[in-house]
Amino acid sequence: MKKTPLNDVHRGLGARMVEFGGWDMPVQYSGVIAEHLAVREFAGLFDVSHMGEIEISGPDAFRFLQMVMTNDISRLIDGQVQYTAMCYENGGVVDDLTLYRFAEDRYLLCVNAANIDKDYSWLQHLRKELGYGQCDLVNKSSDFGQLALQGPVADQILSQLTSVDLGSLKYYHFLRAQVGAIDALISCTGYTGEIGYELYCSNSDVVKLWQQIIDAGKGFNLQPAGLGARDTLRLEKGYALYGHELSPDILPLEARLGWITKLDKADFVGRQALVDAKKKGLPRSLIALQLLDPGVPREQYSVYSENTQVGYVTSGTMSPSLKKGIALALVDTQIASSDCSLSIGIRQRKVASERVKLPFV
Repeated sequence: MKKTPLNDVHRGLGARMVEFGGWDMPVQYSGVIAEHLAVREFAGLFDVSHMGEIEISGPDAFRFLQMVMTNDISRLIDGQVQYTAMCYENGGVVDDLTLYRFAEDRYLLCVNAANIDKDYSWLQHLRKELGYGQCDLVNKSSDFGQLALQGPVADQILSQLTSVDLGSLKYYHFLRAQVGAIDALISCTGYTGEIGYELYCSNSDVVKLWQQIIDAGKGFNLQPAGLGARDTLRLEKGYALYGHELSPDILPLEARLGWITKLDKADFVGRQALVDAKKKGLPRSLIALQLLDPGVPREQYSVYSENTQVGYVTSGTMSPSLKKGIALALVDTQIASSDCSLSIGIRQRKVASERVKLPFV
């Protein structure tokens, strides 16, 4: 398995390590619930150095990205971030990602760890297939370390380490700055739904940056947090996870991502398939369910209307904030738009659920 530069630090903190996307990663330190609640109430620090970074530059960079991304990158200005996705010709999702604009001819993609090689190969294929020769692609994943500082007191912690006025940094914007004595990119983004920042630095500096943030957070109840809490936090906010709500077999329109799928822009890879699917009527839709009785819904559990299976759970957990079982589920569109009662099959029993609006929390 691959290891981030912080692997020894995690083990020294007693983290429970698991394989994730080919990486040896901490799933928890003190416990998922404690780490989850720390992020909701105070702050948590995540090692996300396993994420991938791909640099796109050159005279054709803008036109190339506009053709391969579902979102409209013409809306971006320098220093802004955009959530977007890439699709196959059939409309299925290659990956969801964040796009950073440094200039009209220079961008950085942050991609899911398990998809780094696939995404890079797909972009290389499209560059050649679509004829964007003046577009340079560089996989810089091994150059970057990345940390996520998330929670209500993240501002107070990070402000001790930088002279940047964090209050002036808008959501989904970024800038370069010194954090401690380290050159970093500070991005006002995250995957928890809380105030927070994602910090990019050199791989060789990420251990030092981690320790500086941990030291700065000692008076603010900052806790190291693992992938377990990252997953429960994102699920409470209804954020999609590749391989669950998104895949080559799931359209972004089915996954409630129509807002990043701009069918009104000139063209992009997969657009025609998505236009046709929308015109025909989507067969499935993603809905949010909250259990009415005790139980923990898990991925791939069946969703029922009376005794008929009408879909399946894409992601489920026991919400640490609500202390109730919650789930995202992909179900037949007719069922999604009806008011019929639904249940989730858990251990040979059907547990009643209610539909709720996202976010859960």
